[in-house]
Amino acid sequence: MKIAEKTVVQMHYTLKADEGAVIDSSEGREPLQYIQGMHMIVPGLEKAMVGHDVGDKFDVVVIPAEGYGEYDERMTQEVPLNVFQGVDKVEAGMAFYAQTPGGPMQIRIKSVGEKTAVIDANHELAGKNLNFAIEVVSVREATEDDLKPFEHHCCCGGHDGDHECECGGHGNKENCDGNGGCGCEHHAEHHGK
Repeated sequence: MKIAEKTVVQMHYTLKADEGAVIDSSEGREPLQYIQGMHMIVPGLEKAMVGHDVGDKFDVVVIPAEGYGEYDERMTQEVPLNVFQGVDKVEAGMAFYAQTPGGPMQIRIKSVGEKTAVIDANHELAGKNLNFAIEVVSVREATEDDLKPFEHHCCCGGHDGDHECECGGHGNKENCDGNGGCGCEHHAEHHGK
């Protein structure tokens, strides 16, 4: 069976930087499993997987725009060291989670001065090519149970009137704010809210 929309895929992968250093690999572990078309892996790799079959081995270079995005200087900020409460020594390279209106976001410490630190909310692989070596281990059709976590519901002001949002957006029932907001960026235009 070839990889197509709503197929469950297991694959082994090795991810390398342009200079050849291994960033991540499934070697010695279970294969990575994802559902094609559900945005569980970076877009460039998901596109490249279509049409492949069990046993296929191939290389894919994913450019930043189809990976973790371009590096954005605007996502860096200088903050006072006292915002890192409970941390004895703040050092470059440390990672923390910050609460944002869109949920938790990982930030890294880019540099540390005498009284301030520069934080960076870019993904650590932003602006970099992703060089994948892929081996397809298995492909099967997704079941209803496989797809259940990806169902999209808008509560429209209460949990008793669930229905699927016609935009097929990215919000989920779990993101419901109790006022008809589901986290989908198209909610307002489709539901007049």
